[in-house]
Amino acid sequence: MHDRGKSDGPVVPAKPPNNAGRPVAEVVEERGPAKGNAASKTRAGLRAGQDASNALGRVRRIAVEDKEARFTALLHHVDVDRLRAVYRALSPRAAAGADGVTWLAYGQELEGNLQDLRRRVHCGSYRAKPTRRAYIPKRDGRLRPLGIAALEDKILQRAVVEVLNSIYEADFLGFSYGFRPGRSAHDVLDALAAGIYNKKVNWVLDADIRDFFTSLDHGWLKRFLEHRIADRRVLRLVSKWLGAGVIENGVWTHGDVIIVRYADDYIVGFQHERDAKQFLADLRARLAKFCLELAPEKTRLIRFGRFAAQQRGQRGLGKPESFSFLGFTHLCSKTKNGRFMLKRITIAKRMQAKLREVKEELNRRRHQSIPEQGKWLGSVVRGHLAYYAVPGNSDAVIAFHKQATRHWYRSLRRRSQRHRLNWERMSRIAARWLPAPRRVHPFPNERFDARTRGRSPVR
Repeated sequence: MHDRGKSDGPVVPAKPPNNAGRPVAEVVEERGPAKGNAASKTRAGLRAGQDASNALGRVRRIAVEDKEARFTALLHHVDVDRLRAVYRALSPRAAAGADGVTWLAYGQELEGNLQDLRRRVHCGSYRAKPTRRAYIPKRDGRLRPLGIAALEDKILQRAVVEVLNSIYEADFLGFSYGFRPGRSAHDVLDALAAGIYNKKVNWVLDADIRDFFTSLDHGWLKRFLEHRIADRRVLRLVSKWLGAGVIENGVWTHGDVIIVRYADDYIVGFQHERDAKQFLADLRARLAKFCLELAPEKTRLIRFGRFAAQQRGQRGLGKPESFSFLGFTHLCSKTKNGRFMLKRITIAKRMQAKLREVKEELNRRRHQSIPEQGKWLGSVVRGHLAYYAVPGNSDAVIAFHKQATRHWYRSLRRRSQRHRLNWERMSRIAARWLPAPRRVHPFPNERFDARTRGRSPVR
């Protein structure tokens, strides 16, 4: 019911072959160039044996052993047990879809609902419900559209994702981290830091695909699925979800190359500038084939790494430029002993925006008791520490804690003109309810080495 394969280890890829006969991006992917129609030339499909003691384990094993295999029978893995496990893993507080059905309401007749869902899926009468559209603000001031699926659709989608993960986890390269089981944003940050420390990185390409999720061509998405999936019932399910408006979602080189990717954001590091420029040109050409393009305002090539300060100094230039990735600004810095240090600090605009939200929310909660406010603010600070309390970011973490305490202090003082609150008492209140700012995450090399120990360096 909970079959999950071992995730590929994080990776700092070794350099690709020098005599690459294909475009840079395709060599790094370690697979042949995509054909126009995946179904035109493929091998006969393989069945995953419903009687196997570990059915998804067999699917996973075939996917690893035969990269050309197409799977013709997958839908039987979407059974009531798997649907039930997915339902229980969902958050009871998740927003309801267009039909208004909540987690609790669906659970009142859970077994009957799941049995009926399975029957409709397997006999082909299942219909995807329209999604509820919502918008959230983006950092550039625009709005990001979200499709909130109905609860039943969400259950089925996640069950199918579990089945597809048993195939595609064998195909993903180690530098891909976004939306993969057992991988987090901090794992990709560790891999990036380890690569910059351990490889001869002199140039960093910071790239972002423009409006990826709203520009993704459904036709190409289906073709890519058909590379591995030959079960027409699964493909029809995906088409139904896409039709309902739901999108769930090389190098001709003689030097070191590192790649880390989190969904549509990725960082590529190169030893030589000519390799970086060649990769960027090949990447633009490859994305254009699928009606995608890089966002010019978010894509740039900069000199960065252990030797960047020395190289820029020789040219009479200033300090190395910085780049932002997954909430952190990455800078070239030095330790007290003068050794290179990759410094990661909270992006200033993000911290300011979060503190503004804290201030506004505290003003709205001003009527609540101190324990109620303290529990809420403590959860906010605890969540901030859980992500941003990395080595080298202590100043920003302490600053966030202090400013959040200040906002709370001012909010409490405004509750009455006859307050008796001073900083001495406020310090005791903050110590009681807010977690102390301290480092939560280990040094990136330590965690990266622990995750990749004993595994292939290119997977």
